[in-house]
Amino acid sequence: MDSSDALMARFLALHPRTIDLSLGRIEGLLAKLNHPERRLPPVIHVAGTNGKGSTIAFMRAILEAGGLSAHVYTSPHLVRFHERIRLGAIGGGQFVAEDRLADAFARCEAANRGDPITVFEITTAAALLLFSEAPADVLLLEVGLGGRVDATNVIDRPAAAVVTPIGRDHAEYLGDTVEAVAGEKAGIFKRGCPAVIAAQDYAEADSVLCRHAESVGATPILVGNQDFSVHEESGRLVFQDETDLFDLPKPRLIGRHQLTNAGTAIAALRAAGFGDIGTAALETGLRQVDWPGRLQRLSRGHLSALVPVGSELWLDGGHNIDGGRILAAAAADLGERSDVPLVLIVGLLGTKDAEGFLRNFVGLSRALIAVPIAGQMAARPAEEVAEIASSVGLSARTAPSVEAALALVGDIAFERPPRILICGSLYLAGAVLTANGTPPT
Repeated sequence: MDSSDALMARFLALHPRTIDLSLGRIEGLLAKLNHPERRLPPVIHVAGTNGKGSTIAFMRAILEAGGLSAHVYTSPHLVRFHERIRLGAIGGGQFVAEDRLADAFARCEAANRGDPITVFEITTAAALLLFSEAPADVLLLEVGLGGRVDATNVIDRPAAAVVTPIGRDHAEYLGDTVEAVAGEKAGIFKRGCPAVIAAQDYAEADSVLCRHAESVGATPILVGNQDFSVHEESGRLVFQDETDLFDLPKPRLIGRHQLTNAGTAIAALRAAGFGDIGTAALETGLRQVDWPGRLQRLSRGHLSALVPVGSELWLDGGHNIDGGRILAAAAADLGERSDVPLVLIVGLLGTKDAEGFLRNFVGLSRALIAVPIAGQMAARPAEEVAEIASSVGLSARTAPSVEAALALVGDIAFERPPRILICGSLYLAGAVLTANGTPPT
């Protein structure tokens, strides 16, 4: 049997465009596969600009702590494609094994018969095929891009649809206003199904999401009113809805935004019919949750051994304006706990608003070192990133690699060992985890 990599290479030739949002092609393929999308466990469908993956990670951790099994579909991957498909099992799921993935790819290729289809569409069909053939209590399904015409939006009746915070990203596909993006994300809402709407950063997003939920006959469940609320109190996370109040530990994931994601995850599980999950599972899930590449501290591995003595090394894949704002706020919170110099090592794609992302760190970062993202044709040259950083008021220089950047940090005279944050791209985060020898598991 051909490897999954070989099959993926063949998929690239089936459609000339990497992204071409449509449901027709995947619906046709799923029909040829005898509709695996109709043979799934209950589905919680998650869209949004930021926080989708973290919200799913919270749900998985809580479900598994409660003795349940959860299939998980997320994108993109950091190191290997297999990370996108986690097959659920009691006690903890596992990334799909190579033989099962290659077999599913081969069956989808045979069923497709050479018809035009994007890589994301055919691999999503393969994921749904795998999920339909393995038992689990729930499928946590992340939208790839947008929602309305994303390949994952073939689920007729999800147990719940969730929209996490919305911002401006992928304007070339979703529109250049928050309202337009929200309208695309709201496309996952279905008649008669709970529509869980997380706390939004933009009032216009809230308005569009609520109107769309009501227009299609979905049941909106909103944060901040009688439906549910989440806040920090005395170093704890307090979640309350119409029936219960939970006093829980703060999440293991760092940052104020993770309180929002954790609260949204709990609300989604309860809306989807998992309201009998008790306090013990909620506590364990929040303490054990893991989501690599999102404000992740690298305390072991090859790269962590290269930092100056006493320094901290952190990694985050946030890459848009709002992701940068969230990351900067989290870095500021870390600075309040331990006031040490912050050094950024940044790689960015040319498709992202570099100036908007970097402005978030003005007055916070003491130094910025721009690096290339190896193997990414769309990556901005490090010199261009440094020039943009300098133009917004950041002290910037370049290095040819992350390893060289870490060595350069050691040459900068700081009064205390610095906190080093590698950020700007999920592709860079994946490369860092690979180089560090700590890939996701």
